[in-house]
Amino acid sequence: MKTYEVRTHGCQMNVHDSERISGLLESAGYTDVGALAKAERPEAPDVVVYNTCAVRENADNKLYGNLGHLRPVKDAHPGMQIAVGGCLAQKDRGEIVRRAPWVDVVFGTHNVGSLPVLLERARHNAEAQVEILESLETFPSTLPTRRDSAYSGWVSISVGCNNTCTFCIVPALRGKEKDRRPGEILAEIEALVEQGVVEVTLLGQNVNSYGVEFGDRLAFGKLLRACGDIEGLERVRFTSPHPAAFTDDVIDAMAETPNVMPSLHMPLQAGSDKVLKDMRRSYRSAKFLGILDRVRDRMPEAAITTDLIVGFPGETEEDFDETLRVVREARFSSAFTFQYSIRPGTPAATMPDQLPKAVVQERFERLLKVQEEVSWAENRAVEGRAVEVLVAPGEGRKDAATHRMSGRAQDNRLVHFSVPEGVDRPRPGDVVTVEVTYGAPHHLVADSGIEGGAFSIRRTRGGDAWEALQENAADGVTKKPAVALGMPRIGKPATAEVAAPACGI
Repeated sequence: MKTYEVRTHGCQMNVHDSERISGLLESAGYTDVGALAKAERPEAPDVVVYNTCAVRENADNKLYGNLGHLRPVKDAHPGMQIAVGGCLAQKDRGEIVRRAPWVDVVFGTHNVGSLPVLLERARHNAEAQVEILESLETFPSTLPTRRDSAYSGWVSISVGCNNTCTFCIVPALRGKEKDRRPGEILAEIEALVEQGVVEVTLLGQNVNSYGVEFGDRLAFGKLLRACGDIEGLERVRFTSPHPAAFTDDVIDAMAETPNVMPSLHMPLQAGSDKVLKDMRRSYRSAKFLGILDRVRDRMPEAAITTDLIVGFPGETEEDFDETLRVVREARFSSAFTFQYSIRPGTPAATMPDQLPKAVVQERFERLLKVQEEVSWAENRAVEGRAVEVLVAPGEGRKDAATHRMSGRAQDNRLVHFSVPEGVDRPRPGDVVTVEVTYGAPHHLVADSGIEGGAFSIRRTRGGDAWEALQENAADGVTKKPAVALGMPRIGKPATAEVAAPACGI
């Protein structure tokens, strides 16, 4: 039995790519070490794959550090192979093998499907294989997939990016935007629902620019509405949109389609118009706040999250004050906040007025404090509200100590909830209705079930799918869905053709 392990770094696109990598390896006869009982797990897997990110700070140092730790393991287990893929592989290419000659395979973002062949070629030729394509070889959704969840799934609607943000290297590594046809997307979602999935997240570098390749600027809103017609699909999310291309028809589609959730991740990056211009972000703070106002006008319960960068080259104290002002006005429920650091290959890397680390750190800490105050106030405002929570297998690190379970509310807030004594515990994939008893800065607590308040469980097909998978599972192992072939079709052959006109195609 050949075994593998995939180690993922970075964004949700990488997580989805790792599902494809797992599916490819299992189709080639490998077994995930995590699917084996502890007593059956080998000391080292036959293949370790690093799916890398080039956006995070010090991503290359972390990769080479991890590879260094793995070298003695490989030396002790002849025949073990190491592969490196993802954005950092696309960027560094042959440099990885030069710095870590014990790596067997390097593959890029455009040829994930080549991994099994490259592993076999490296084994046969007894030398490293480096294959980096400059453009997409095959759309990722045509590849086999091993999903992590029985009840929730990622669906890629586009890959690549046509924007030219000066701090971002993604367009250079993922290429220009390529869109899937809507009929293919809807057919994949229908197939997932047939397998028990009740929640999907639509993925793209800029999801709301979906349709640019086939000339329909309203295609994304139409796609959201078409998702509302899929029976059994309870929750639809998407990430990430771009403020410059975010139009009112998308807001209307969100508000008018019941299974599209009232949650929105809208990257701000900076509140200063000068910094936004330097970043080549084609919107300004007033437009950004106007979008949020219109979203909340149509969906008062919406929770809005964001991305923020502190210390961009040339950022003054006045610029930073503008970011703090916009953060307070925007009332984000949470924010992913980053300190700017140089990314070789980006225009910002060579800009003048790079800020000292101490200045960036001090501003970063101030921003965290302000955002935590805002998040806490927003979460406290939810206290007393009944929320529906899609139960997860283990989102709460302290659930065992607190005897709570966890999951995501419709607005995507993390909720830790108590189950009344004598009540059957809900399964992952089921939905509970609880009342929020406390809003913490980074999550909600719902102890209403043990305080005499609201508590109910609705068993779902997602819970059924999760439970069916766990039958006869080895002790300590959470089983994952079986590998699915790419671009599945179910039901009537005409499903995709019937659905496509809803998206204007």
